[in-house]
Amino acid sequence: MDEPRARIAPEQFARLLQSLWLALGDEYLGFGSAPSKPGTFAMMCHTLIHCRTLGKALQRGLLFYRLFPDAPDLTLVAEGEQVRLVLDDSALWDPDHFLAESLLVVWHRLASWLIGQRIGLEQASFSYARPAHGAEYDLLFPCPLVFEAQHSSLLFHSRYLDMPLLQDERTLKRFLERSPADLLSRPDDGHSLSSQLRRLLGRDTARWPDLEAAADHLHLSPQTLRRHLREEGTSFQELKDHLRRDIAIYHLGRADLSLQQIAEQLGFSEPSAFHRAFKKWTGLTPGAYRAQEN
Repeated sequence: MDEPRARIAPEQFARLLQSLWLALGDEYLGFGSAPSKPGTFAMMCHTLIHCRTLGKALQRGLLFYRLFPDAPDLTLVAEGEQVRLVLDDSALWDPDHFLAESLLVVWHRLASWLIGQRIGLEQASFSYARPAHGAEYDLLFPCPLVFEAQHSSLLFHSRYLDMPLLQDERTLKRFLERSPADLLSRPDDGHSLSSQLRRLLGRDTARWPDLEAAADHLHLSPQTLRRHLREEGTSFQELKDHLRRDIAIYHLGRADLSLQQIAEQLGFSEPSAFHRAFKKWTGLTPGAYRAQEN
């Protein structure tokens, strides 16, 4: 896209990824040391779906990819009561870290889907400096972030490894109709405080609760809410702006609401305020965004 801050809807991003995989014949999109043929991820999922626990499923999935000598190397490393999923990204041709980000997101969300609950991340580490789009990591990895680490990795409690798989061949078939593209394109829907707050804010977007009201609903003091959000790498205003942006993008891709109606639904007193905010979020005016969508 010409505008670096412009956004597309999750469904569009999923379709784009699927089209690129088919066109390139590579699920790594050219960022790996060697291509991964379309269907490789699906075959890996079929190899692990009958495992009894998440730990056995992850080990089998990682072992599957070791059958391909040039595949990115992922390993599980025990650290006391925690376990770390470590990615060796040193051999990747991945200047903007898209593949490294994608691999960590996909494995985390796949594992969460397998056991029917979001795996709470305790830390996400990256072997490179915080990138220009580092603010997006707060949505991809709702946990403390560490950059310029020795390895790129995700840290979580080892209790998840003993949990039974809740999926089967039937649910896997539906899952694979859109995955892994769908895993990459959709926000984390877990139980972090930022996720809870996002759901609270989304209940009535025309009448946004202020920080104090949101904190009271979550049974926290405003100071505690601010501190926890800061630890998750975000803020009340940033979550509010991101949600407004995403809702605006959804409606601009449809023809059911006018720009003024969208502005009112998002709680803007004047359409001009909505125009200014949307351009700040995406680099485009609402009218320009809707025109390019249609």
